[in-house]
Amino acid sequence: MININLKIHTTHMETIIKNEVVNALKIYIERMGSQNKAANSMKGVSSATLSQMVNENWELITDEMWRNVSAQIGYKSDKWQPVETGVYTAFKKVLTDVQINSLVMAVTIDAGSGKTFTAKHYAADNRNVYMLCCNEFWNRKLFLQELLQTMGRDYTGYTVGEMMHEVVYNLKKQETPLLILDEADKLTDQVLFFFITLYNQLDGECGILLTATDHLDKRLRKGLKLNKKGYKEIWSRLGRKCVELKRCNATDIQLICEANGVNDSKLISEIIQDSESDLRRVKRKIHAVLKR
Repeated sequence: MININLKIHTTHMETIIKNEVVNALKIYIERMGSQNKAANSMKGVSSATLSQMVNENWELITDEMWRNVSAQIGYKSDKWQPVETGVYTAFKKVLTDVQINSLVMAVTIDAGSGKTFTAKHYAADNRNVYMLCCNEFWNRKLFLQELLQTMGRDYTGYTVGEMMHEVVYNLKKQETPLLILDEADKLTDQVLFFFITLYNQLDGECGILLTATDHLDKRLRKGLKLNKKGYKEIWSRLGRKCVELKRCNATDIQLICEANGVNDSKLISEIIQDSESDLRRVKRKIHAVLKR
């Protein structure tokens, strides 16, 4: 989650933060292709509001709106320093390969290894990349609404069939688009079957990457064993395997510690031993150590 505290008082520090948000917003607008598409990709934000932010007409923009925009464009004001771990480097290579060559793959990795972090950074740094953080409560309509919103497309009044057509039509128009379905194992079978439709209509024209923990691999193999509807088709389109990435190691954790102000070798060893290679745990431990 984004952690940002913007107050209404026009202090020097707040102006600096707002300028940082605006700079991040400009990059986001450029990546989306237009101000209207950027606004359409956000919830509760109009194109007029983005225009006011970019043009520094800030008087009527509330704290809540600043926080809302900041969260949705991925701006962070905290002091945490990210590090390009081995997982980050390996996963970024996969993402690049899938996008450039319009491949279809599934990648699994342990929770807390930086999978979502890496995917978000890649999406923020590259054009025509659309990332969905999947939820188990999504039905087909919600899935397509979230996808169209991420793409900056208006879906008002569309049926499920019309939304799917809009998704495919817009992806086909783009140069090497990439669709990332993060935590794809949370999708219900009904929504996961959309993957087959997307593959069939976008094969060779759009990269599609499913990411999850090893639960996705186990679920797919179980579905195959039980001969469940659609699972053979999904498994075949994924190349009959899920690519497993290695978890973070001690060297990665040491680099993260040093980048975030922990340089004592004993403290670093303590964090490594306690973290179980979970970067969320690493962050909490570093925070605790720095408060001592």
